[in-house]
Amino acid sequence: MGVRRSLRTLARGVDSPGHTVLVVDDDRSIRLICRVNLELDGFVVREAGTLEQARKELSDGRVDVVLLDVHVASESGVEFLRELHEEHPSVAVALLTGSVGTPALDDVDPDAVIAKPFTIERLVATVQELALRTPRDAR
Repeated sequence: MGVRRSLRTLARGVDSPGHTVLVVDDDRSIRLICRVNLELDGFVVREAGTLEQARKELSDGRVDVVLLDVHVASESGVEFLRELHEEHPSVAVALLTGSVGTPALDDVDPDAVIAKPFTIERLVATVQELALRTPRDAR
């Protein structure tokens, strides 16, 4: 059954036009898990291990959804979220965090919050929902 589901997922991914997702996390293994699973579902995935790399990825091309870690090395994903809202208002942002309920998250407005550890199903479903809400002509 797992193989059949994987083949259906792969076939759907091959046939579907890809929305672009930028995964911003300093943990290489988190980026890999996100990339592999989102690509299997038909998304085009770009990665950034630092906020500076994320800024470059955003300026280099179309991004529909950003998966953003709350803590990217010593930098603040929350501050970067504010920057994203100002400079890229049409981009949907899901915060990846192990610290849900933290006061630092109270004054920001992400489109979604994905608590770590997360399931692959939760990750993919959240990105699918955000990508569908992103107006394709607004990019």
